[in-house]
Amino acid sequence: MGAGERGTTERVLTLLGLLQQRQVWTGPELADRLGVTPRTVRRDVERLRTLGYPVHASQGVGGGYQLGPGQALPPLLLDDEEAIATAVSLLAGAGGAVASAGDAALRALTKLDRVLPTRLRHEVRALSGSVESFGGGRTPVDPKVLMTLARACRDEVEAGFDYPSGGEVRGRRVEPYRLVASDRRWYLLAYDLDRDDWRNFRVDRMTEVSARTRRFRPRAAPDAAAYVQESVASRVYPHQARFLVHASADTVRAQIPASAAVVRPRGSERCEVLSGAGSLDFVLMHVLLLGHDFEVLDPPELGRRCRVLAERLLSAAVPLTEATGETAPSR
Repeated sequence: MGAGERGTTERVLTLLGLLQQRQVWTGPELADRLGVTPRTVRRDVERLRTLGYPVHASQGVGGGYQLGPGQALPPLLLDDEEAIATAVSLLAGAGGAVASAGDAALRALTKLDRVLPTRLRHEVRALSGSVESFGGGRTPVDPKVLMTLARACRDEVEAGFDYPSGGEVRGRRVEPYRLVASDRRWYLLAYDLDRDDWRNFRVDRMTEVSARTRRFRPRAAPDAAAYVQESVASRVYPHQARFLVHASADTVRAQIPASAAVVRPRGSERCEVLSGAGSLDFVLMHVLLLGHDFEVLDPPELGRRCRVLAERLLSAAVPLTEATGETAPSR
């Protein structure tokens, strides 16, 4: 293969990847991303069609190039049995059966969904109902809900769903940004249009989930994983506390679930732990049981609480003579 052919092949594969990332691209947008002219984009689209990829083109406002489901899978990828087996395995991973692979499974599933023929979608849906898991893992969620939210994030369209808040279920209208998987649950980081602020939502609590047709321009967003972790571990609780723990961040992370605390390195032998709970005593107990020296950074009243509890523990350690009536040995 010559250099020119290799360059064309790489460009066409890049074009395919772009079409899989978003619902619709205009010709000028693709030309800008690929560094070519709109005419070259049209030729590359024809190359993809020749290979069996169903690339649709539409005119007018909102029009452009769109990768749609085909009558057959593109050649040299997967036959029907392989496609079904792959999709079912990805559904299991995204839904929680393979917790460590959930994010990658969901990303791969959204790509496969774009080119999966309709006749195979029905078989995947039927077979996915037979896939279960046991043991720890995440709270089960409907894979179709995950797919709907993943598409909305990918296509940059608004999403709507009902969500419990303040003792009642209310409709929410959001700009979805990222799906985030913790060790126990799936969360959606989104911009809440009615509250004009960033929020994270538990996917398993959502009902009536739908993707809208209204597109949005992505805002400057916080780091999705860090935002959700800090919210789950601290902000949702009435009391938050920070500690300086005299142990490495890796050591403490191995002792505390990511959903229970945020652990930040403070040098090689110390780390900062941020956590929350219904009471400060509860947070203090868990940090104490880690077995490392530590200092209270915040809030100040927690330091005072440490002294009260320390005095109580000392008073509980009665001398041996009082506890048993025996004479303490002489020194």
